[in-house]
Amino acid sequence: MVFLGDTEAWITANSELTDKTRFTITGLPTGSKILVRVKAVNAAGQSDNKLHPNPILVKEVIVPPKIRLPRHLKQTYIRKVGEAVNLGKPRPKVSWKKNGSHVDKTQISIRNSECDTILFIRKAERSHSGKYDLKVKVENLQDKASIYIQIVERPGPPESVVIEEVWGDNVALEWKPPTDNGNAAITGYTIQKADKKTMEWFTVLEHYHRTSATISELVIGNEYYFRVFSENMCGLSEMATKTPNGALIEKEGKPYKRPEYTDFDFKEAPQFTHPLINTVAIAGYNATLNCSVRGNPKPKITWMKNKVVIMNDPRYRMFGNQSVCTLEIRKPSPYDGGTYTCKAVNDLGEAEVDCKLEVKGSIGGEPFDLWKQKQVYHTNITLSDTTS
Repeated sequence: MVFLGDTEAWITANSELTDKTRFTITGLPTGSKILVRVKAVNAAGQSDNKLHPNPILVKEVIVPPKIRLPRHLKQTYIRKVGEAVNLGKPRPKVSWKKNGSHVDKTQISIRNSECDTILFIRKAERSHSGKYDLKVKVENLQDKASIYIQIVERPGPPESVVIEEVWGDNVALEWKPPTDNGNAAITGYTIQKADKKTMEWFTVLEHYHRTSATISELVIGNEYYFRVFSENMCGLSEMATKTPNGALIEKEGKPYKRPEYTDFDFKEAPQFTHPLINTVAIAGYNATLNCSVRGNPKPKITWMKNKVVIMNDPRYRMFGNQSVCTLEIRKPSPYDGGTYTCKAVNDLGEAEVDCKLEVKGSIGGEPFDLWKQKQVYHTNITLSDTTS
């Protein structure tokens, strides 16, 4: 058992017996002096006290501070405008400075704990870029570290874009770098062209590194405008700089005259490209008649049987796919035989094709013609019996 006290009021330090010969007493007030004594205990009872000869001064053990920067903070820490910035690590008496001056706590938040420190910028701006010095001090011991923060955004557009020369189907352009690079190096330019008639923009060069370019293979007779975007690690500039004047591409020797074209008339009267074919069908099995037609405007299709228009008859199904017209006859009987006609009509005229359909088959497993003869034969027999 371990006892401690500063007078005759002894307090048991360990609530439970320990079988080790080493024990750590915690929760002692810093700066006070205490006495310590120890008793041994076995099955027979407790031994006499063994008192430490001298009072013991309780003091904090000072460990030299050490700043451990994460690997990604050992080089310039880059973030875009509007993003959050969150940095940290070490212990007591912590101070932050930006470019040699104390950090403005109205714009930058700092939170310290016993084991780390956090510098927090809720919405980064370019003015937050710079060198941040961190100093940690424990009594006379201290450690320092520096962190470089770079807040970047999209650049501004080039300062000016001008047409230097026009020859043949080529145009030479020149421009100046943007006055605002977005706090990051300019990595290139994107050049676009637009015909004056449509003013639709098309990209002709991307990630171009120079401040001059030659645009070739332009159409003779057209007038073109050009615009240029700047680019950095955040992307293209939101705006582009456009040439104030257009570049007219003229044919050398004589002015270019654009040919006149007449619009092609695509209208066409109906015309069957594949006719109907005479067909023999089996009674009781669906039969189909097919043909194909073209025409513009799209013709209206009508099907007829023996020159009578087929309408609302459940035995027939009419449909078309692309230019193919189909008539389906469901489970035909010999009475469905005849001449079938497909007629196509539009504003420019009409056309029609026809074919013959013959239905052969059986009734009760017998050929239809034989079945019909039997019916006549039985009728004759019956009449003869009745007569006699």
